[in-house]
Amino acid sequence: MSGSITGKNFSIATWGESHGKALGVVIDGCPAGIPLTEEDIQKDLDRRKPGQSPFSSPRKESDRIEILSGVFEGRTTGTPISLVLYNTNQRPYDYSEIAKIYRPGHADYTYDQKYGFRDYRGGGRSSGRETAVRVAAGAVAKKILRELGVEITAYTLSIGNIEIDRERFDKNEITRNFLAMPDKKAAAQAEAFLHALKEANDSAGGVIECLIEGLPGGVGEPVFEKLDAALAKAIFSIGAVKGFEVGSGFQAAKLTGSTHNDGFKYDENGKLTKLSNNAGGITGGISDGFPIVFRAAFKPTPSIYSKQRTVNKEGKNVEVQIEGRHDPIIVPRAVIVVEAMTAITLVDYLFQRILSRMDLIKKALL
Repeated sequence: MSGSITGKNFSIATWGESHGKALGVVIDGCPAGIPLTEEDIQKDLDRRKPGQSPFSSPRKESDRIEILSGVFEGRTTGTPISLVLYNTNQRPYDYSEIAKIYRPGHADYTYDQKYGFRDYRGGGRSSGRETAVRVAAGAVAKKILRELGVEITAYTLSIGNIEIDRERFDKNEITRNFLAMPDKKAAAQAEAFLHALKEANDSAGGVIECLIEGLPGGVGEPVFEKLDAALAKAIFSIGAVKGFEVGSGFQAAKLTGSTHNDGFKYDENGKLTKLSNNAGGITGGISDGFPIVFRAAFKPTPSIYSKQRTVNKEGKNVEVQIEGRHDPIIVPRAVIVVEAMTAITLVDYLFQRILSRMDLIKKALL
């Protein structure tokens, strides 16, 4: 399928369907000599897999990753890395009733318009399950970034109208609650909100914020391949994302130049600092060496148990009540997907940065 490959210097190609035999990814451009085991990758997959909380799909998948190529004696070989994830709990019969119905909020209608045919079992390639192998590829990219001192931290900023209080921000809390919120009190409020929505057969959306630390300045291209544009493309490729902003984002439209511009100064040690970070760590499409901050808005889960009005392929108006196993909110499981797509993009652009200056090329070769 066209559009299943991303990246130039470090690229990934994913394949497989939600209720097919397996899903997989091929990673090309990974340098040789990086320590890598299946357990390294499994840690991230375990953060994404379903059935781990009251707010995720009850579908039970072990999501055990297998490395098929590109690794020998615990190290990458520099050749393509192929990873596979076998589906073990498919229930395609859950979707037999909607084979000829277009589900609201799903890609059923647009897939038919493009291909004249679709895999209706959980949405096929459009299913959120495809992101599992992106997470696997992202785990490899994060191994590379750690070698370079770059860290990525994503978390749930808000669910519905409930947002974290930055005064109570606790990074350790991200892995302590079901919702990946770095604020214990906000997480408790959001859980109560989601339980009420679940009882009402409804769903919620939310916002994920991502922080990138340790990325040097000079990463990104100045025109069509800006770093913020690349991150936006990567994050928008996650099916449920409906909005993206960097730094001050949409709030920038309400500010003046004098309040939005990030002033510079040297501290007492002669180190360059910024007086603010409204740019979010990217100016002119190129990283400035300060923390990068962006946010992504996720829509509510479209698969809800309430009856919804729609149409079928025979041209009739009908009602649909979606069965199957679905998340009442996508956001918590998408946190690790955001980290993965961010890591894949950063590795690709860091490798490109080496090619932008002769002194960096010489360092790499001599």
